[in-house]
Amino acid sequence: MTNNNDRHKSTSSKVPGTYKEFVKKFPALGRAHENIASAVEQAGPLDAKTLALVKIGICVGAGLESALRSHVRRAMQHGATVAEVEQAILLGMNTVGFPRTVAAWSWATEQFKRGV
Repeated sequence: MTNNNDRHKSTSSKVPGTYKEFVKKFPALGRAHENIASAVEQAGPLDAKTLALVKIGICVGAGLESALRSHVRRAMQHGATVAEVEQAILLGMNTVGFPRTVAAWSWATEQFKRGV
């Protein structure tokens, strides 16, 4: 398990341009968002890989393509395998449906090709 300081390493060069633009225009909101994310990650015992896999599942349910790709990248940076990421996605099939699961899998597959 990683320590809390290793859980949320910023990959600012890989965040979406829209996010960068928003934070540039509203820096206080960007800092608040990052502080909340850090506090939530440190609120329990899950390691960085597990946190990213859980976030992948949340993204599947919410249909969030950009966020899913980001969390796939983070999960893999923290040692997740393709099979682990795929299982995190497949777990949503009975809850959110086949079409949403297949869409999420296709987004993850594109991220696998791009790498971390």
